[in-house]
Amino acid sequence: MRTRFARVVDPRTHEIFSLDECQDCGLGHTRPQPEDLQPYYGDTYHGGRHGMTAAWCNARRLRLVQRAAGGETGRRLLDVGCGDGSFLLAARKRGWRVLGTEFNPRGAREAGLEVYERIEEVLPSGKFDCITLWHSLEHLRDPLAGLRRLAGALAPGGVIVLAVPDADGVQARLFGPAWFHLDVPRHLYHFGRGSLTRMLERAGLRVERHWHQEFEYDVMGVAQSALNVLMPTPNVFFDRLTGKPSEGSPTERALSFALGSALSALAMPPVTLTTLLERGGTLIVSARPTAAAPS
Repeated sequence: MRTRFARVVDPRTHEIFSLDECQDCGLGHTRPQPEDLQPYYGDTYHGGRHGMTAAWCNARRLRLVQRAAGGETGRRLLDVGCGDGSFLLAARKRGWRVLGTEFNPRGAREAGLEVYERIEEVLPSGKFDCITLWHSLEHLRDPLAGLRRLAGALAPGGVIVLAVPDADGVQARLFGPAWFHLDVPRHLYHFGRGSLTRMLERAGLRVERHWHQEFEYDVMGVAQSALNVLMPTPNVFFDRLTGKPSEGSPTERALSFALGSALSALAMPPVTLTTLLERGGTLIVSARPTAAAPS
């Protein structure tokens, strides 16, 4: 194990963490991992994280699910880390029978969804044709054990589709400990393509497809990370766009919004380029159990 970043600041609590990296597999580990993570999430973390891009984000994710799982209706979908449930609601409109898991399930349950707090609680309900993890694998205490449980919960022909921040991408390398998508200590692990593929293989899964962009994630990764380097208070631009409270002064909020808007526009060409190079800010994969994977 080597230290990649000795000092990474949690923008919410201002506590200091480090990011260590396995020299064999490249998997990043947040150190220390708090015993109780709930104080690091708070009441405002789960809802409205996509702001005005939520509908666009859900539509794109449903297209990826259709490409990975096919377009038949009436099948079962589990979304692990479903947040406020917006993706599950969109999937249900497309004909999926949906369930979810979430550390704080209140918002999704209030939307009329069946949501459990832990993966173990939902598994006895039966097999799933598709299981999604949209930026949730990095939050799990034991992602390998979680993937093994989920692989066992797939119906014949079922598929897992998951997205993580790409810790080996250009953004991560460029911005280092200021990278917006490090999000310590909520992100307990940090994946690149190699480390993610190795973990999926250890869980009995075979990667079928890769995608390398979630557009709003990647643009925000550039804009907010640059602002985190330039401004004294982190994540002010993101907080304002998503309607979350911010510690920034009125002047800093106004300046962050102006600069962030300009940086978002300027980020579009490099985001396109890093996507083409398969080194973007986001890594998405679809994977099936090894025995069922096509040769």
